[in-house]
Amino acid sequence: MSSASPQPSKISRATRAVGRKIEGQFSRHGWAFRRLAISHATNVAGDALVALALADTLFFSVPTTEARGNVVAFLLLTLAPFAVIGPLLGSIVHRLPRSHRAGLALGSLGRVVLVVAMMRAETDLVMLSMVFGILVLSRIYGISRSSILPTALPNPADLVEANARLARLGILAGGAVLPIGLGAINLLGNMAALVLAAGVFAWSGIAALGLRVDLRPAAGEPGTEAVPAARSPASRRAVRHARIATAIVRLLNGYLLLLVAFVFRDNEAGIVGFGSLLLAAGAGFGVSSLLAQFLARRLHEEPMVVAALALEAAAAFISAHVFGVWSAAAVAFFAGLAWGTAKFGYDGLLHASVRPEDRGRTFTYSETLFQLAWVVGAVIPVLVRIPATLGLVLAGCAALLAQVVLVSALLISMAEPADTGPYGLHR
Repeated sequence: MSSASPQPSKISRATRAVGRKIEGQFSRHGWAFRRLAISHATNVAGDALVALALADTLFFSVPTTEARGNVVAFLLLTLAPFAVIGPLLGSIVHRLPRSHRAGLALGSLGRVVLVVAMMRAETDLVMLSMVFGILVLSRIYGISRSSILPTALPNPADLVEANARLARLGILAGGAVLPIGLGAINLLGNMAALVLAAGVFAWSGIAALGLRVDLRPAAGEPGTEAVPAARSPASRRAVRHARIATAIVRLLNGYLLLLVAFVFRDNEAGIVGFGSLLLAAGAGFGVSSLLAQFLARRLHEEPMVVAALALEAAAAFISAHVFGVWSAAAVAFFAGLAWGTAKFGYDGLLHASVRPEDRGRTFTYSETLFQLAWVVGAVIPVLVRIPATLGLVLAGCAALLAQVVLVSALLISMAEPADTGPYGLHR
């Protein structure tokens, strides 16, 4: 008996150490950030569970032709909250900055109601209506989170690090619930995943209600003193170039993920294979959150976007030569890595260039463009049956072409006179 007792003690100590490390990730930037991080992590976990339930219902449980039609309908639904409701939400957030916390709570608790309604949906039309509502509320949550994050930090200079930390915590939470959701679906059906989703959305909303922040811009917050310089022509060009390039990365991201997803489906990989793709893409995005902090201290934002395009091109070309299950997962990983690298770079540029009171509207416009790009990219392999090898080669060529165009535009900008430093950025 005594010889066996040290082992549980070691396990207990290791468990406590892991728990302290996780708690440290949430509490690194103070109490307000901790509440926001808990709300964000559980929000991502809920989205992952809903995605699994929908994938099993709309994608894997029906014939291929019907699956393609379902995916097209879903893609159009994902676009509607951005294209139709997004501008309205951005205007509301701009005029009512104190609505941010209410937006977080509404985005989470409203989805609890809609997920429960999905469980009782008897027709596809009713279910898709619930999905539309969930996507709208998800958009409300995302805009509110992006707008409130700077005010939740004791030191606004930590904004880039805090944004990356939020992304990592979200990826960890999503990755943690994916195996649980897959097991629940295999054992009990889609209903179990939706029950779990409702529970974590409720947790997210409760955490948001407990959030207390000062909504006045702090002295020295990025985007206060830097804004006058950031309005220079060079800075506007920098933002425009970065926005277009990030949208191209997002387009390729959607294209690659749906291309690989249909290859998995045709090979009867099932919901488990789809879950592995989500895990790989999430892992890539999580790694990008670590790289973003390292790169942000050494590079301007535009080279980060160029690097993202290079990553997607390399992953596509290599996988085209040795395509299989592992290379498909690698494509998903590098697609997530590229998207995260580009997104963090662009977000850093926006925070340095936009006044705090204008961020909600600006983020809404950018996210609308990025979602439109993702849908356009994703719908291509859905509507057109493209062999995997050819599809990957085309993606690699598109990424290289975009990279050449972006670098050329940056070189032209650097050759023009500017009074705010390289690329017009205020460092």
